[in-house]
Amino acid sequence: MAALVTGLIPILRTAVESTTTYKFRSMWFGMLCIRLVILFLAELPFTKLEADFSCNSTSKDICTSACFNRHFHKPMMMAWNYLYILVVISTLLMELLTAHLRSVALKRSSKSAAAAAGMEGAELQAEATAAAITDGRGKMVLDFHRQRGVVGFYILSIALRIVVEAWFMYILLFWNLPALSSSAYECSSNLCPQLRLCVVRAAPEKRMSIYALASISSMVIVISLLFCFYAIAHYLCNF
Repeated sequence: MAALVTGLIPILRTAVESTTTYKFRSMWFGMLCIRLVILFLAELPFTKLEADFSCNSTSKDICTSACFNRHFHKPMMMAWNYLYILVVISTLLMELLTAHLRSVALKRSSKSAAAAAGMEGAELQAEATAAAITDGRGKMVLDFHRQRGVVGFYILSIALRIVVEAWFMYILLFWNLPALSSSAYECSSNLCPQLRLCVVRAAPEKRMSIYALASISSMVIVISLLFCFYAIAHYLCNF
């Protein structure tokens, strides 16, 4: 996980220094950074989960391992990391669209420069800037007021992010949290029919990690929903 945090730094630097941008782009990448840091911190209490699981026996025998597999039978950290990758993909969808729009704008701009002066050149130049404008520093900025298709794709990428975050919260609150809700667990299996009492050490810290991840996901969902309503009202309905 530490390598993942280190490897994200050049990616974020490239995103900040990109020649194409759009409204609230920095906010979405900032949320990715915050989620990654929270994910890294939340996984620390779970790095030795099997060692923290013990039953009323003198050693870590096969029955204790069977009880551990029986109790924690749903994925945890792997599911968290996989869903984070899906969040990154939902964010990169908009980056792929902006790269495509910039490529199209550059091609049309070169055509307009090569065309003869007059009305034809003016029309080509106007068409080239139909989806984007350029700020004073030469960076292309997508203009959501000019093309509703771009706004629709933007809202779609945010909607995918909301779906992934809602899925993540479901896993946290209905899969992982119930496994840590009790201080002791009774366990028996076909392999070890004798009833055993098992506990998980540092359960409050583990529950706090789940609460932290759930709070960040809920914050992302609320902000994404608000921006969806804003984009629909401001760009599509012209309020």
